[in-house]
Amino acid sequence: MPTITVITRQGDSRQVTASNDLSLMEVIRDNGFDELLALCGGCCSCATCHVHIDPAFADKLPPMGEDENDLLDSTDHRSVASRLSCQIPVTDALDGLIVTIAPED
Repeated sequence: MPTITVITRQGDSRQVTASNDLSLMEVIRDNGFDELLALCGGCCSCATCHVHIDPAFADKLPPMGEDENDLLDSTDHRSVASRLSCQIPVTDALDGLIVTIAPED
């Protein structure tokens, strides 16, 4: 089971253990990071699970889909490291990932 470091909007960090059968959004939400709203529940329709991914892990993620790209265009805090955490399946390749919850729009 991969270990992922989650950094909050306030800069606090905590390591969590993630199950491979979950999305990154579910891992963050289920570990008590309430600032990640995930209002659509993982349907890729709201961008409230926006995170910034450690660039060292960019090549370990699935490619960004058109819907995800369009939703990220709607945020003021998009960067090259932006992803919707609902679109990232947890795999062993993500062990050691550092993810920062993006500022709220």
